[in-house]
Amino acid sequence: MPKLRATQQTIVFILFLVMFGGFLLLLPGFAQVDNLLTLLQNVAILGILGLGMAVVVIGRGIDISMIAALAVPSGFLLQSVSNGQSIEVAALQALVLSLLFGLVNGWLVAYAEVPSLFTTLASGLFLAGLGQAAIFQLEVVQWPQALDAMVWIGRGSLGGIPMPVVMFGLACALMALLLRRLRAGAFIYAIGDNPFTARATGLPTRPIILLEYLLAALIGLFAGLVMAASVNSMPTRIYNSTMVYDVVLVVVLGGIGLSGGRGGVVNVIIGTLLIGTMLNGMTIMDISYSVQNIIKGLVLLGAILIDSALNPRNEETAQQGDI
Repeated sequence: MPKLRATQQTIVFILFLVMFGGFLLLLPGFAQVDNLLTLLQNVAILGILGLGMAVVVIGRGIDISMIAALAVPSGFLLQSVSNGQSIEVAALQALVLSLLFGLVNGWLVAYAEVPSLFTTLASGLFLAGLGQAAIFQLEVVQWPQALDAMVWIGRGSLGGIPMPVVMFGLACALMALLLRRLRAGAFIYAIGDNPFTARATGLPTRPIILLEYLLAALIGLFAGLVMAASVNSMPTRIYNSTMVYDVVLVVVLGGIGLSGGRGGVVNVIIGTLLIGTMLNGMTIMDISYSVQNIIKGLVLLGAILIDSALNPRNEETAQQGDI
């Protein structure tokens, strides 16, 4: 099995190199510096969200509420500061909203044992509706001048590298530390690999599952702030977009098995590079949004079929934690 996973990562990385090289040679405008910088910035947001999705998928779940977790708490912060609220209070409110959202998701999955797909579908719709009905005054919340002290997280560059990419790199480092160096990361892999065995050996499976969704919500807030700083606003209707499917594509194509217990940060990076390059190339080729969705749907279906072949679930391990 490790050999299959390594092969999958290698194939995806080779596909990225071939696609990137082909676009450089054949696609007018792709090699322009401005376009490559834009690609990197867009990829960074997608990659940060991919890290949040990855930690849940490794633990044998899925979180399709991540775009709402990106848009609503960060937009709430911008809206509150624009309305005259102090930065400290507004930041605390946004953090509490994000924490509550992650805790509710985690509790429903871990303790109420509601399948994660249905849990996050309902919670995402609820949070998006809450933002639309009670928080946002406009569909696009502008970045207030009062927050300019923290605008560096999404604007400018460090050593020529755009700050969103730097933030993605920082998030990758922290997630790698969690998954590979801390005990909680080992528990996440154990639960994803076989929840029955993990529970029988005395691992705190329910608290760890709750932690996964809490981390996903916080990563969503972080990605939202980086995105808002980089584009000077938060387009709140983004939770109605197909962005969550791009995040799932990043995770599955990168080689993180939907059966749980497999993959890591490197997989997210590889998947992010491939999907980001593909989306950028389709945009330059002026492929319509509808056709792009068809292509992404076919790619996602193919990735799921490949994942099912490489990482099959047996009857015993499929009984608990199905997405």
